[in-house]
Amino acid sequence: MAARAVLFAVLLPAVVAVLALPAAAEEEIPAYDVVLTVRPDGVVHVHETVTYDFSGGDDHGIVRRVPYREGRRVYGVHRISTSSSTGAPARARVRTLPRDVRITVGGGTPVGGRQAYVIEYDVTGLLTPFPKHDELVWDALGTAWDVPVAEAAVRVEGPVRFRAGCRAGDPPLTPCLRHRDGPRAIVFSQRGLAPHEGMLVKARLPKGAVAVPPPRFAPPRWRGGGVGGVLLLLGVVAAVWTVRGPPVPRAAPPVLAALGTALVAGDLAASAARDGLWLASAGSPAAAGAALLAGAAAGARTRRAARRPARTAPVVGREE
Repeated sequence: MAARAVLFAVLLPAVVAVLALPAAAEEEIPAYDVVLTVRPDGVVHVHETVTYDFSGGDDHGIVRRVPYREGRRVYGVHRISTSSSTGAPARARVRTLPRDVRITVGGGTPVGGRQAYVIEYDVTGLLTPFPKHDELVWDALGTAWDVPVAEAAVRVEGPVRFRAGCRAGDPPLTPCLRHRDGPRAIVFSQRGLAPHEGMLVKARLPKGAVAVPPPRFAPPRWRGGGVGGVLLLLGVVAAVWTVRGPPVPRAAPPVLAALGTALVAGDLAASAARDGLWLASAGSPAAAGAALLAGAAAGARTRRAARRPARTAPVVGREE
């Protein structure tokens, strides 16, 4: 019993000391402040102040992903600028991806501790017209952050008095704390947001208070319709028939491949020039080109098969 008591007296302080050690530091956003200003011309100016707490000294800034496409609805993200009130490197590298604009702030120089970044940009085409009002719907934080947000505040400003609401989370179900800050501004706040949880703000402005151009919609990824589907089906049938039939002429596969490539590239290039690189879609010309490419591949396969020497079974004879 005495030995056990001594062992307990020795181990207990060590266990308490281990339990009292602080947990390993994790990255988080202690504060995230956003100001959405609806201008009379319908452009929404966004001013974000992101206070980021880095866990170590080998990080290289933050990445903000601003969505510009939701389904077929598309917005414009323009006039992007970045800075830092704590002196951290704040040079921005902007890349447009299929669904969002990726803003990389900093980079090159490692940073650590708590830093504050300011990101500003304009969003066009965000307001939606209705018969009796115009509406703004925007996730002010986005759902792309991989770290928790301790406290977030979103201030919505307009040229006239308006109504607004906010829900947080992913999906956005939790009502945000709300208070009106003067006749033309409403502030929403939320605490304890987990990674990938945002704050979805909805504001209704009186009809005619701001200029609202018609919403912009991207074309569907596939514009071929029934005609394009028939062309693809014919191409598949022709490819199957070519594989099972006699070898095609030597010049046929290269010619079909060149024509098919020209049709596909021309259709996609015309769509990209008209709608933008990431909004390009394929139509009937691209379907016809794909059919020709399938025929070219099938023809090349039959020619390769025809050039292979035929395998003959060995003749087994009986010795006399």
